[in-house]
Amino acid sequence: MPVEVKELEMFLDIAKRAKECRVKRVRKSDIVKIKARTRRYLYTFKTTKDKLDEVLSKLECPKIIDVDEGKEIKK
Repeated sequence: MPVEVKELEMFLDIAKRAKECRVKRVRKSDIVKIKARTRRYLYTFKTTKDKLDEVLSKLECPKIIDVDEGKEIKK
């Protein structure tokens, strides 16, 4: 089961040790889920589409994939 993280700073710390991060946009809503896959757990963080660029600029994940477009996001 995925673990939801509610604080951005905690999620950024978790994302540093993640193998990859995925960005998933929820249909019919302005919510975006960012998922960080670590060795043991899948962590999720919810944000709005407005704040997505700000969060992605702070994210230090080695591999960031946009699930809806099916390609890797370049930093």
